[in-house]
Amino acid sequence: MNASANTPMPKVAIHKFASCSGCQLAFVNMGTDLIELTKLVDIVHMAEFGHVAPEDEPVDVAFIEGSITTPHDVERLLKIRANSRYLLTMGACATSGGIQALRNNADTAEWMRSVYAKPEFIQSLSSSAAIANHVKVDFELWGCPVSVRQMLAAIRSLLFGVAPQISREKVCQECKRRGNNCILVTQGAPCMGPVTRTGCGALCPSFGAPCYTCYGPAENVNAQSFGMCLMGLGLSPEQVARKFASINNAAPVFSEATQLFSGSAWMEE
Repeated sequence: MNASANTPMPKVAIHKFASCSGCQLAFVNMGTDLIELTKLVDIVHMAEFGHVAPEDEPVDVAFIEGSITTPHDVERLLKIRANSRYLLTMGACATSGGIQALRNNADTAEWMRSVYAKPEFIQSLSSSAAIANHVKVDFELWGCPVSVRQMLAAIRSLLFGVAPQISREKVCQECKRRGNNCILVTQGAPCMGPVTRTGCGALCPSFGAPCYTCYGPAENVNAQSFGMCLMGLGLSPEQVARKFASINNAAPVFSEATQLFSGSAWMEE
């Protein structure tokens, strides 16, 4: 997929599903980088820009923001996948189901009856699912919101016919490179850096705040051991479970940790 003066620019579409639109806004916030990007690709669909193309229009790269929560979402997604050469998910919602996936642990039908006067008119799936639960995903960009630097790197890699590469190392390693004092050690605060992948540049720890798992699970995570470490800091099993049940709560390793440390599940251990 190489762009040149003699061939049409590759077409890129950015589609939104159930989300806050923060990852689309990350595109908008690129500033001058976005202007340079438009010299390399033709962005044919992005609601935040006001560019809305049919979802069955063939594109070279489709970025997906948001999780799948309705039957209509599934229909749209299948159409997009069928007409995209590469499909990339961006952000926590698209890659793991997002904060809204917390509802997956509840009785959806009962919840809807408690909220809506006529729940029979609400068309909703019983879960908030990642894009990869429904279609093939060629590459995932984690984060809440996604990293502009990683988005640009992924697009440039695809333009040169190279598979994108994103590090899955831990936030702790980024902290070491930045010379940050370890929040977990020096403050005794429940920083999630040891189980979270980098990508944010260790933003929160650099300002003295603990990591919140925005970029999802890192490589080789021992969630049970780390949960025991957090309990050693004084957190209850339920509080540990809540640490994992956050932005990327439906990511398998975090979901398993949540179940392990929540209430009766922990007592059975």
